[in-house]
Amino acid sequence: MSCINDSVCKLCRRENTKLFLKGDRCYTDKCAFERRPYPPGQHGQQRLKFSEFALQLREKQKAKRYYGLSEKQFHKIFVSADRSKEITGNALLNGLEMRLDNVVYTMGFANSRREARQIVGHKHILVNGKIVNIPSYAVKKGDVVEVAEKSRQMNKVLSAVQAVSRRQIPAWLEVDHGALKGSVKDSPKREDVSLPVEENMIVEYYSR
Repeated sequence: MSCINDSVCKLCRRENTKLFLKGDRCYTDKCAFERRPYPPGQHGQQRLKFSEFALQLREKQKAKRYYGLSEKQFHKIFVSADRSKEITGNALLNGLEMRLDNVVYTMGFANSRREARQIVGHKHILVNGKIVNIPSYAVKKGDVVEVAEKSRQMNKVLSAVQAVSRRQIPAWLEVDHGALKGSVKDSPKREDVSLPVEENMIVEYYSR
């Protein structure tokens, strides 16, 4: 399981965008990015000029941190996208969005992707009726994702479902929060990805 050791609020400030790494807290006035919308450190409020490479790096870091992946995990998805017949940038975002941990979070069964990885890893999620405990598992069109019967009264799951109204479920997913079940209707389109990232710059970063 990928582990972020840094303060997650500092990561949002470093990337100059909300990455929603603390779940429900990110929607309140306690959000550190709302209070201090500039990079951490003593030089955080200075205006800096970034090189083309630095801008490409920041876009890669932003996407990697948004999905909570290690460098190795992120690069592996990029290599797979680069080998596909699709446009590399679109295939990259598709691979990131179709990870099981991301789907569990996006469906509203977890408060954050970090929490979704824990839920999946502890065998609380079924895919097509079978337990899947691999957060990186790639779901496919037609797959049914649901919370296991024994786990439906978990506080984490119930609190996430109660707060899901603050998030928008993308069109490529269909969810029944009453039954704690959802299905993958289609592959995600670019407009379904809420992360404000320039995926072409990530491709350029790895292609340099």
